[in-house]
Amino acid sequence: MPEAKNIGILLSGRGSNFVAIADNIDAGRIPGARIGVVISNRPEAPGIEIARRRGLDARVIPSKGKQREEHDREVVAVLREKQVELVCLAGYMRLLSAWFVQQFPNRVLNIHPALLPSFPGLEGQKQALEYGVKVSGCTVHFVDEQLDHGAIIVQKTVPVYDSDDEHTLADRILEQEHIAYSEAIKIVLEGNYEIVGRRVVRRPALKEVAFPPAM
Repeated sequence: MPEAKNIGILLSGRGSNFVAIADNIDAGRIPGARIGVVISNRPEAPGIEIARRRGLDARVIPSKGKQREEHDREVVAVLREKQVELVCLAGYMRLLSAWFVQQFPNRVLNIHPALLPSFPGLEGQKQALEYGVKVSGCTVHFVDEQLDHGAIIVQKTVPVYDSDDEHTLADRILEQEHIAYSEAIKIVLEGNYEIVGRRVVRRPALKEVAFPPAM
C-alpha cells in the first residue's frame, strides 16, 4: 500500500473546512491522505484548538508585524519539515507571496465562496447578493500569484433566494464548500487530471466516492 501523502492546512479562524476535510480523511473518503500539520497565523484561531483536540500537530506562526515573504518562509519551513505534498488554505486570511506559491507549484488549493471568476476577494456572498445573481456557490482552485485566479478544480452551485441575506446565503454555500474541498483534494492527490490552459481536465476515474452533506 502506498504511503499516505501529507496535507498541510493553513487557517486563520474557526476552520470549518479543515474539520470537514479531517472528517472525510478519517472516514476513508480521501484514500492515502493524512493531515501532517495545521498552521495558523493567529494565536486565537479556534481551528488551532480543534486541531490540538484531534491530536494533530497544530502550530501558530504569528504574522503580525512581519513582511509577507518573511512570514511565508517560516510557514514553508514547517511544511517542508512535515514533508507536506499539498497545501490547503481553509479560511487563511492572508495573501501568499509569489515566492510561497513557487515552492508548491499546482500544490496549493484554496476555496472561495463564489463562482469564480465572479466576485473574487472578500465578501463574495455579499457581492453576489448586491449584484442580483440567481445562482451562486463555491470554487476550489489552484493558487497562483494572482488573487482568486488559479485553474478551477471543483465548483458547486446553490440557488439565491429572494429571502436570502448575506448570512443565509453564506450558510448554504458553506455546506457545499465542505463537500467540494474534499472532492478537489481527492482529484489532486490521485493525479487523475491535467491542466490544459486554465482548464483542469479529469481523466476517467476508476471509482467515484460520494461525499455526504456536512452534518
